[in-house]
Amino acid sequence: MASTSAQLPSDSSSSSNLIGRWSHDVFLSFRGEDTRYNFTDHLYTHLLRSGIKTFRDDRLTRGEEIQHELLKAIENSRSSIIVFSKNYAESRWCLEELAKIMECRQEFEQIVLPVFYHVNPSDVRKQTGSFGKAFTNHEINWKNKVQIWRDALTEAGNISGWHVNEGTRYESEYMREITTNIFKRLNYKCLFVGENLVGMDSYLRELISKLKIQSIDHDVRIVGIWGVGGIGKTTIAKAIYNQIAHEFDCVSFLENVKEIHKVKGGLHDLQKQLLHDITGENLYISNISQGAQVIQNTLQSRKALIVFDDIDDDLKLLEYLVGVPHWYGRGSRVLITTRDRNSFHKVDDVFEIEGLNHKDALKLFSLYAFQQSLPEEDYKILSNDVIHYCQGLPLALKVLGSLLRGKRTSEWESELHKLKNIPNAKIQDVLKISYDELDRAQQAIFLDIACFFKGEDRDFVSKILDGCEMVAKSEIGSLEAKCLITVSHNKIYMHDLIQEMGWEIIRQQHPKDPNKWSRLWNPNDI
Repeated sequence: MASTSAQLPSDSSSSSNLIGRWSHDVFLSFRGEDTRYNFTDHLYTHLLRSGIKTFRDDRLTRGEEIQHELLKAIENSRSSIIVFSKNYAESRWCLEELAKIMECRQEFEQIVLPVFYHVNPSDVRKQTGSFGKAFTNHEINWKNKVQIWRDALTEAGNISGWHVNEGTRYESEYMREITTNIFKRLNYKCLFVGENLVGMDSYLRELISKLKIQSIDHDVRIVGIWGVGGIGKTTIAKAIYNQIAHEFDCVSFLENVKEIHKVKGGLHDLQKQLLHDITGENLYISNISQGAQVIQNTLQSRKALIVFDDIDDDLKLLEYLVGVPHWYGRGSRVLITTRDRNSFHKVDDVFEIEGLNHKDALKLFSLYAFQQSLPEEDYKILSNDVIHYCQGLPLALKVLGSLLRGKRTSEWESELHKLKNIPNAKIQDVLKISYDELDRAQQAIFLDIACFFKGEDRDFVSKILDGCEMVAKSEIGSLEAKCLITVSHNKIYMHDLIQEMGWEIIRQQHPKDPNKWSRLWNPNDI
C-alpha cells in the first residue's frame, strides 16, 4: 500500500526518478487491516509534518490486478518505507508492491527502509511463521509469482531497518527515528538539473551500470563522461549525483573546474571547496601542496562521491585536485566530465555521450518551441528541418527552440535561411571552446578538415597534410580526443554544427572579403 492521499501520478505528469525529478519523496507500503489506523497512520503524519511528501494508498477495497498508477507511484518515489506486519504476505497487492519496490532498488538505486512491525525479521527473510503460512495458499493460486515474491521478501528482510516490538520502546520514538533518518537521506545537497529533460534515461542506466554502486568488492571506481560541448555531460552528471548521493558518507560536485582553475588562485579555491564539501568546515590550507595532502588524508577514511565537472588535461589539476585512486576511501566513486579524452588518467571506464535520436530531439525541441511534446501541425516540416540541422545536439535544440517560439512560419523560414550563412552565436560560443584550446598546428588541421576533408579517408588526409609539413596522424588523434571530429571505418567525420563553426572562424578573418580568407570551400565565394 502506498503514499499520499493526494492524486496518483499519471503517465503524462509523472517524471522519471532517474533524472532527479520525483512525484513523491516516500512510497509507503503497508497491510491496511494491520496498521492503517495505528502505526502507519502515525508514521504518515510524522513524515508529512517534516515536509516529506509521502504517497499512501487510501483505497479500502482493491480489485484483482494491482493498479498501474500504483506501480508508477513507486517508480516516481525517491524512497520506499515497507511496514511488514503479521498479515502483510497474505496480500497479493502488498507482495506485488514489494516486488516493484525491490526492482526499483536494483535499477534506480531507490532507497528502501523496512519496518518490522511486531514480526521477526527472520520470518520475512526466510518466509516462516505467518509469512510461511501465507505462502501455502500462494503456492496453489499464484505459482508463477511465488518465486519473485520470495526473492523480494528475502532481499528486503536483509536490509537494515527497525524492529518494532511491543513493550520495548514507545512507538513515537520509532516515528521520530524513521522520519529523521529519511529526512537526512533525502535532503543532501540536491542539484538543479533543469527542466524539459528528454532522452536521458538510457544514458543514466548505462552510467549507473558503469559506476557499479552495489559492487561487493568496495573498490574505488573512477568513471569518465566524455562528449562534445552542449551534449549534456554536466546535466547527466548532476542527475546521477542526485540519484546516488545518499549512498555515500560525503559528497562534492565541483562545477566548471577548468574555468575556475584558469583564474589566479583557482586551484587553491577548488581544493578549499572540495574540503568544505567533505568536512563541512572551512579548513585552512596555505598552498596547493598542503591542500593535496589534506584532501588525501581526509578522503582516505570516507566513502565519497566526488564529481569533477569539465576538466582538461592540465597535469597540475590532475595531480593536486583529482588525485589517484588510493586517495579515496573504500567504495568511493569519482565522476569526471570533459570534452578531452586525454584528460582521463587511471579511469576504470569511459562513457561517451552521443546525440539524441530523431524522436527525442523532436520532443526536446518542441518543448522549447511550442511548450508541448510535439510540433504544431503547420510547423511539422519546418521543425524537422531544425532537427536535421541540430543533429541531436541538446544545446542547439534548446537554443533554437527558444529562439523560434511564438514566431510565424515565415519568420521560421527566414531564421533557418539565416542559419545557413550565420551560425547562432550562443551555440557557436559553446562549441568554440574546444577549438580555442587547440595549439596553432591543431587549429590549422581542424580548419582544413572542416573545409576540405570531411568524409575522407584518414590515411589519405594524413598523407596530404604531412606533405604540408604537419604531423597529421597525432594531431588528428588529438582532434578526435577533443570531440571535434570522429573517425569511423577510417573515415573522418565532423558534426555539421562544428563544421559550420570552422567556416565561421575563417569568415570572421575578413567578413566581407572572401579573397582574404585563409581557405575557400564554397565555389560561390571564389
